[in-house]
Amino acid sequence: MSEAMNAGPEDGDGSADDPETRLRRYLSRRAADGEFYFKGKFIAEDVGLTPSQIGTIMARLRGSETPFHVERWSYSNATTWRVRPADAGADGNES
Repeated sequence: MSEAMNAGPEDGDGSADDPETRLRRYLSRRAADGEFYFKGKFIAEDVGLTPSQIGTIMARLRGSETPFHVERWSYSNATTWRVRPADAGADGNES
């Protein structure tokens, strides 16, 4: 089992490191470097979640306020998600 799946409280403050929080942190780190695309099955091990869990959380994140933009980009054997920094324009370039 991966370490991410066994992650305990975050930052020692006693709050649970729930799946959505783990995924948000991962996406924030990746989006800080600019726009990126991914399929849940390829990051599942990195965040300690199943591709199905990632898809469910991504659908919720699409409509919520985050430091990054989430877009369902395409579907070919699995959903491809586009994530970019919130301060980037619609074309992915910073405004």
